[in-house]
Amino acid sequence: MSTTLLESDLPGLELLHRGKVRDVYALPGDRLLIVASDRLSAFDVVLPDPIPGKGEMLTQISNFWFGQTAHLVPNHLTGTPVADVLPAGIDVALYARRAVVVKHLQAIPVEAIARGYLAGSGWKDYQKTGAVCGIRLPAGLAQAQKLPEPIFTPSTKAPKGTHDENIGFDAVVNLIGAGLAAKVRDATLAIYKFAAAYAAERGILISDTKFEFGTDAAGKLYVMDEMLTPDSSRFWPADRYQTGISPPSYDKQFVRDYLETLDWNKRAPGPRLPAQVIAGTRARYTEALAKLAGIRID
Repeated sequence: MSTTLLESDLPGLELLHRGKVRDVYALPGDRLLIVASDRLSAFDVVLPDPIPGKGEMLTQISNFWFGQTAHLVPNHLTGTPVADVLPAGIDVALYARRAVVVKHLQAIPVEAIARGYLAGSGWKDYQKTGAVCGIRLPAGLAQAQKLPEPIFTPSTKAPKGTHDENIGFDAVVNLIGAGLAAKVRDATLAIYKFAAAYAAERGILISDTKFEFGTDAAGKLYVMDEMLTPDSSRFWPADRYQTGISPPSYDKQFVRDYLETLDWNKRAPGPRLPAQVIAGTRARYTEALAKLAGIRID
């Protein structure tokens, strides 16, 4: 059965960072322990109610994709069992499927986003300018329409409490240099194209997805954090896809749509979620994990 964890507590390990979803601890040997909680954020606000088992599902689907794409881009996983690094007395079952031991990398300060379809902030940019992140697109495209080719549309990594902003490739070059910027762009598109083809064969369209990258002391590039999860991607059921609308999805858009019906200013504290929204969100994550990776948590 799946476990529920709102916030990790690992006495004896140094907590480096508690993010919207993940808690990061320092380990000896220049490694980190990353724990995916069941917290859910929407509109950059962490909501008070967890989604039971969500952290386990995010970790398992990320691990699946890390394995599937290792031939394209190396990743941060070390292969060390979580049980080997947990403090004495900690319930291993609570952390075994939601935590990973990874290399401690220097994070690249860019959200690396690939888009294969015109949706979300990309659709909004296109309506205003006819372009996304400075990339000119054909006129007359509809919402959710498939693009002629996937595009790299990076954004800033905004401080907590603020929103990411789409930027052009030139801005990425200014941030990290031309050589590394090209590597990040090429890796992002290579992974997206591979994953999109794989998912399409299983009835899921990957509209867009976000990657995090880091480098080691030698400057080698790795993909890190999470990969192709319902939190970092827009997954659409292929049999319900149509243009001109925002298609139904397996991601947390289900929660966003509910929150949009409320009189809420999208600032903390976030509103409580009804039981049916929690259950519906969990069901979507569960179905995506089963369809893509053949993994069932329960």
